[in-house]
Amino acid sequence: MTGNLPPNRADEADLALEIRRAQEGDREAFARLYRRYSPRVYALCLRLSGRVASAEEATQEVFIRLWQKLPQFRFDAQFTTWLHRLTLNHALNYLKGQPQLAPLSEPELQRQGEVMEELQLVDRLLPRLPERARQVFVLHAIEGYHHHEVARLLQIQPGTSKAQYHRARQLLQEMLI
Repeated sequence: MTGNLPPNRADEADLALEIRRAQEGDREAFARLYRRYSPRVYALCLRLSGRVASAEEATQEVFIRLWQKLPQFRFDAQFTTWLHRLTLNHALNYLKGQPQLAPLSEPELQRQGEVMEELQLVDRLLPRLPERARQVFVLHAIEGYHHHEVARLLQIQPGTSKAQYHRARQLLQEMLI
């Protein structure tokens, strides 16, 4: 099928075929997409929520939404870009509907650290940040959004985004001392 194409082109062709099959209702093709992309979706949800249970639930909700929206994907953009945007929008909307939670207790932090042991030190400290500061930090520092984009996504002012980012950095530095 893709034997004569260079590796990157072959991967792209295989992915496009998998997406088309899933768009046509092929559950096995969708399951393969899930296996391939769920770790990435989960990692973003975990960084945004700071809670394992919330990240797991948000990840499942994202893939339900993906199943519903996949027929609308038209290959105008990279699938990963489209999925990232879908994840980001859905995870933020999901988290808006969640009750404000107190900072993690010490036992919860230990459990969180076990789940995120493959992530860098900053990733293990993110759950200790206040929710808004954490969201701004993830979007700006990790995901690479500019402050005006973060502001639009979170429905805040750009100055608030900058202030929350600096607050998150300061808190992370204090945690590292």
